[in-house]
Amino acid sequence: MTLASTGPVPGADSHSDTPTARARRAPRLQVALDFLILERALGVAAEAAAGGAGLIEIGTPLLKSEGLDAVRTLKQRHPDLPLVADTKTMDAGRMEMEMAAKAGARYATVLGVCSDSTLKECIEVARNYGIGVIVDLVGVADPAARARSAEALGAAMVSVHCPIDEQMLGKNPFETLRAVRAAVSIDVAVAGGINSETAAEAAAAGADVVVVGGAITKAPDARAATAAIVGALTSGKAVATGEFKRFGADGTAAAFAKVSTCNISDAMHRGGAIPDLYSIVPGKHLVGRAVTVRTYPGDWAKPVEAIDQAGPGDVLVIDAGGRPPAIWGELATESCLQRGIAGVVIDGAIRDVDAIRALGFPAFARMASPNAWEPKGFGEIGTPIHIAGVPVAPGDWIIGDDSGLVCVPAERAVETANRALDVLEGENRVRQEIRAGSTLSQVIELYRWEKK
Repeated sequence: MTLASTGPVPGADSHSDTPTARARRAPRLQVALDFLILERALGVAAEAAAGGAGLIEIGTPLLKSEGLDAVRTLKQRHPDLPLVADTKTMDAGRMEMEMAAKAGARYATVLGVCSDSTLKECIEVARNYGIGVIVDLVGVADPAARARSAEALGAAMVSVHCPIDEQMLGKNPFETLRAVRAAVSIDVAVAGGINSETAAEAAAAGADVVVVGGAITKAPDARAATAAIVGALTSGKAVATGEFKRFGADGTAAAFAKVSTCNISDAMHRGGAIPDLYSIVPGKHLVGRAVTVRTYPGDWAKPVEAIDQAGPGDVLVIDAGGRPPAIWGELATESCLQRGIAGVVIDGAIRDVDAIRALGFPAFARMASPNAWEPKGFGEIGTPIHIAGVPVAPGDWIIGDDSGLVCVPAERAVETANRALDVLEGENRVRQEIRAGSTLSQVIELYRWEKK
């Protein structure tokens, strides 16, 4: 394929045209294969192609893991689908664009924060090798201004990109998309946590290409997920989904309610666990913000007083010295139910276990003991404490289930909840691949990734 020697390099499949014509058509769906393992990427690519994907992206993780052979293999498997090599070039533009073009990519990406010299080199290669240059605006201080300059230099497309680590903070790309769309006439792509509910919003904001990763690549049925998003783009109407959503501060509790303590610990780099406390009432999922209490073994005054200070959805977290006598029982539990308190965590002893189980109240403790002591009133409420050696501050999030307990610092709650959802979504796809006749070590190519 030979392209013109001047102007943008859209590629033979480009939809670049007038704004009026653009408004009459549905955006194309680009599926981002952000895998480490080529075989897994190939499986999802086949499902996405069957579901109606318009472009297939060899994501940066896949390029780094498998190299340009990933592009070559996908080109062989899907010769009629345009491939995007997400090279994120920052330097050596001529070399990287040429490699991507020769491997079979129709497009390759260059970072908008690169120098104009690098971008010009990329575009010169585009003219010689028939590859479209997409300028990724991630990290650019003024995306609209850089988009205009990229268009003037001859880019085929610009991409408004809310990166994964910012998605975990509850951010999205749509405000920036609208500004960039108003600034340029070339095609605009958008990426950043888009799913079947938000794809129509991306279309309405002016995207020509909507890039979707996890909502397809982590779906147990990637074909159906692709078809749902294509349907949303075609109709301009949201397609409801219960998954692949990211939450802000007002959705933290709902996000934590969807995930396990194991998901959260993985999201915290194997951290956050509160050891040696166990669930008194099996099968209960505890989520809430900590109201902290410090008391002495057997002295139940401050724990009971804290019930009156806590609000609905709170969790009482009690440092009782890690030993008996008990500081909690049935009547304190009944009081919590009246107040709407979510649960109790005790680094110490609990009693009336049978009654608490019958009430179904989420309770965690180090041990059970039938005897209590007198309410002397030692201790304090609402100060930082340590539970089994783990610091807990007032307002921190406490999540518990049959696997144990985790504490998430308040300032990290939104990010951790969203990362835990991401962990769960990834596991859902792996589970489906195992059920299709594989094993965990085979799906993730375990031996290949062991530390050498």
